[in-house]
Amino acid sequence: MRTDTANACTHPLAFVRAQRGWSYQRLARVVARRARDLGVANMAAERQKVWRWEHRGVVPDRVSQLALAAELGVPSEKVESHPWPAWLPTGDAVRVDYPWNPAGAITALLDVVDNAMMDRRGFLTISGDGVAALSSAWLSLEPARLTDALAGGRVDAQIVAQLEHSVPGLRQMDERLGGEGVRRLADAELGVVTDLLAHGSYDERLGGRLHTTAAELARVAGWVSFDAGFHTAAQRYWVTALHAAHAADERIIGANVFKNMALQCIDFGRPREALELADGAIASVGGISGRVRGMLEMRLARAQAALGNAADCSRAIANSEKALTHASKEDPSWSVWFDEAEFRAQVGLCYADLGNLRQADEWLAGALDRQPLSRVRDRATYLLRRASVCVDLGKLDEACLLAKEAVPLLGGTRSRRNANRAAELRRRLRRWPGDAIAREVDRLLSEAA
Repeated sequence: MRTDTANACTHPLAFVRAQRGWSYQRLARVVARRARDLGVANMAAERQKVWRWEHRGVVPDRVSQLALAAELGVPSEKVESHPWPAWLPTGDAVRVDYPWNPAGAITALLDVVDNAMMDRRGFLTISGDGVAALSSAWLSLEPARLTDALAGGRVDAQIVAQLEHSVPGLRQMDERLGGEGVRRLADAELGVVTDLLAHGSYDERLGGRLHTTAAELARVAGWVSFDAGFHTAAQRYWVTALHAAHAADERIIGANVFKNMALQCIDFGRPREALELADGAIASVGGISGRVRGMLEMRLARAQAALGNAADCSRAIANSEKALTHASKEDPSWSVWFDEAEFRAQVGLCYADLGNLRQADEWLAGALDRQPLSRVRDRATYLLRRASVCVDLGKLDEACLLAKEAVPLLGGTRSRRNANRAAELRRRLRRWPGDAIAREVDRLLSEAA
């Protein structure tokens, strides 16, 4: 399952820009302005040089680094002691060099539960549904049995089965609450599995099940971190998930991880890396069909659309639709998410990226008509995306109605990605500064997101 695609989309500067909403040009201007404070009055504010820092491995000159550090609040001493880009405040670079064996997977798991969450004590702040889920997951276990296993005792089938049972619940919570509401709980569950793998005693069969559970928990933890805007943490979890999946010989889980990583690259405007990851995902599962293949082909379609490759995108969409017709009860439970509604939504997003707005509107409308109401966060996503398409089509009244429908859903889920989509829609609505309804929707979106 190993592939160089694990290295994709890892430059810390991309995350610094995303966290602050900076384009390449905006960052270039920030650096030039700060450079004037350092006595360099004629620094050119060129977006190309920032792009080269991020994509070509070019190291910024000392003044540029000190100027950026001043803007980010990083002491100049750290710039000197930690060579570029290690001093950037996204944290350490994402490690990808763990050995591809069970011992390497356990090391990756130990590292991620120590480092991916900056403040693990924050787990104490979980309330409401989070507490209920945590209680139901562990009250049915005998405390002494779990304690003994964590202390190096025997891990039995009941413990492993209960851990496996918790994963679908996390996925459902993510659909209803958004990534921020689930992130700490997923990390805590992963910590328990990691401790059992590192310190418990188990046979080969139970060890494989523990690695499989760790892989899926790390994938979920990465997904909810991505949704909540913690992008470096997401990558750490996903790299760890790949190692755990490899140790368990679960190629389908690994492919799903690559699919998630590809979407992150699409969000960050790195479609070529997304294409590499999507290709790697498809190659890793061979000739399987059904929902999983449909999901992977659709991610390939999204990457091709982001690159503007209409013909290749259409081919991948057709392959996805064909694979979906072979969906069966043997498909993994997590793949049920990829149903007709999600297929239509993703096709709509492909057309939006290709600039085919009328087709995008039709497909997104069809997706919303078929989407289960339980998928609160995803419904908000597609309402916002369709509203943006409607604005671009000049259908302002319809866009405002869609946005109003999304507002209460945004309030009920904590998703940084949807907050960013709401902000993008607000920028579009400001094309009509004299329209009272557009101003009202702008205000509502601002308050909700």
